[in-house]
Formats: sequence, structure tokens, C-alpha cells
Amino acid sequence: MFQKIRALVIAAVLALSLASMPYTVQAASGARQNEPKPTNKLVKEVRHELVMLPYYSVFDNLAYKVEGDRVTLYGQVVRPTLKSDAENVVKSIEGVASVKNEIEVLPTSPMDDQLRRAVYRAIYGDAGLFRYGVASVPSIHIIVKNGHLTLEGVVDNEADKNLAGLRANGVSNVFSVTNNLVVAKS
Repeated sequence: MFQKIRALVIAAVLALSLASMPYTVQAASGARQNEPKPTNKLVKEVRHELVMLPYYSVFDNLAYKVEGDRVTLYGQVVRPTLKSDAENVVKSIEGVASVKNEIEVLPTSPMDDQLRRAVYRAIYGDAGLFRYGVASVPSIHIIVKNGHLTLEGVVDNEADKNLAGLRANGVSNVFSVTNNLVVAKS
């Protein structure tokens, strides 16, 4: 009985976290009249395919922009294969004519790997932020590049955003912290 309740709670948390995952959609300025407009279905399908990538983790950040039938990918990833996987899954979506891949592959560094683990423990080990880490892809993403830390993702309120920034700033050997967390609209 306990396992069934636990499974239902985990499923509910996963569904809520996937629903609150950010995605970037910007309208094309000065769009031509014969240019097709992005549909909500296409936007949702691109987001779904990116979130379902098997090696997409808390240490990666993927964003995209849909302009008609063209998709531009942005963000940072730790593994070069994730960059090519993201491009390949988006290319295979029906209705996508072209994909521009501007995803940055972060440099390999044992020091950055150590900082990623330390920041992960600092943020998701906090009782106030623990709930953000129970999803398969947590909503607070930790991007470390050459000792500089950027927090990306979505939180429920301004207090959680500030708490995550404080916890990240408390980790030693981090040169700078940029808190790009977005507060979800009520």
C-alpha cells in the first residue's frame, strides 16, 4: 500500500515539474506573410522531445526558439553527444523544416565537475529546495563554466530563487554566481 501511494506521489511531482519546465518561444519580428507561424503543437512537441533526451540532466540547460517551421536550439551541455542528440530529435519532428544548433558544449574540467557536485548538494540538500530535485530532470539547472556558476530554470516563488542563490554563493571555489531562475506565475 505504501509503495502505491509513493508511486502516485512521485508521478504527480513528475507531472507538475514537467508542466513547469521553462521553454523559450519568441515570435519572429518582421515575419513574412507567407512564412508559416509556429503552432502550439509544434512548440509542445519540441519541448517534449528535448525533455525526454536520455542524458539530459540537472547540469545541462536546453532552450529553443520556434519561428514558423524553423527551430533554433540554445543552451549549454556537459556532453557533446547531447548537443547532437537534441538536434537529431528536433529534426525528426513533423513540421520542422530546419534546425539551427547553437548549443554550447561546456569545457571538460575536473574542477568544474567538483563544483557541480558541491552546488547540487548545497541546493538540493536544503530542506526548502529539496522538492525541486525529485523530478527526473530537476527544475533548477546548475551550469558551471570555468568556475563561474549560472542557475537556470523555474522556481515557485522569489524566496526560493533567493535561497538557491544564497546556497550557491555559499559553495567555496565558485568565482561568480548568476541567478537566472524564473519565478513561475501564480
